[in-house]
Amino acid sequence: MTWTSAPDAQRYGSTILEGDRVRFRALEDDDLPDLVRWWRDPEWAVLQQILVRPRPEAPIDEMFRSWSKSERSGEVGFSVVDCASGKLVGHVTLFGAALPVRAATLAVMIGSEHVGRGYGTDAVRLLTEYGFREMGLNRIEVQVHAFNDRARAVYRKVGYHDEGVRREAVFHDGRFHDEVIMSALARDWPSSPSGSPSGARMARPASDVR
Repeated sequence: MTWTSAPDAQRYGSTILEGDRVRFRALEDDDLPDLVRWWRDPEWAVLQQILVRPRPEAPIDEMFRSWSKSERSGEVGFSVVDCASGKLVGHVTLFGAALPVRAATLAVMIGSEHVGRGYGTDAVRLLTEYGFREMGLNRIEVQVHAFNDRARAVYRKVGYHDEGVRREAVFHDGRFHDEVIMSALARDWPSSPSGSPSGARMARPASDVR
């Protein structure tokens, strides 16, 4: 929409980092113990990581700090907190965007004890909107292990489309598995300036992602 007053801009500013269930904020030192614990949990690492490999705390701390610097125009990282309680529930990133393509990759991690409560779905939707409306991205993609059917279903319901398969790109349990590429474009996203003129938010699915 075209802003005609300062309150128009402030309304946008008050909603761009807050969804129905979650809010984004900068990483804080107190977030790191939970983020490290979730990242090192092998039951969930197998759904996202190339190799299930416990690592020392210090390098994982630094990894999340690096992802959360948000210093470059094409990269952002946020801690995800519950809107009502302010409790940390996960972390999200967009990375790899550059001119002239304006395409980024999205990654989301929701803490194991918070999965199934709609946090992941809302975080994906909110970060996608942020990428299109605030970063000026044209394309956002996600890379999902083919066996992670719950995550794929959520991305589809939020508005991502299957785009292709990287055959046998992942190795776990003695065999190779495919990786699915899914994407969303700004012109197809309802709340994007280049999408539907209504600016209405997309309905939230009930499923969740890690």
